Amino acid sequence: MEKQRLNPTLVYVLAILGLFCCCFGGFGFILASIALFIAQSKLKAAQTNPDDYDQSTVKAMNTAKIVAIVILIINIIYLLLTIYRIYTIGWDNIMEEFTEGMKQWEQNQ
Repeated sequence: MEKQRLNPTLVYVLAILGLFCCCFGGFGFILASIALFIAQSKLKAAQTNPDDYDQSTVKAMNTAKIVAIVILIINIIYLLLTIYRIYTIGWDNIMEEFTEGMKQWEQNQ
């Protein structure tokens, strides 16, 4: 009987997209959470029937799970930082800082 192979590509793609979405106030935690959920469900299936799965692909999925966890933590920290900045500084001041930064960037072009 041929062993089933786990494909961690989707988990990697979702996790990396979640890392890119970190720039949007930490909302990449949604994609990273989905990636973590997929990895955990696939690994749970592999743990219930370890003889049915290729162990090299199980290790690859475990690595993808770790990547998803790290990116999830980064996104949650950035989301909490964003919420803290909005609470302490205020949205209007954040937008003013952003506008000033864009003006400086345009002048340097």
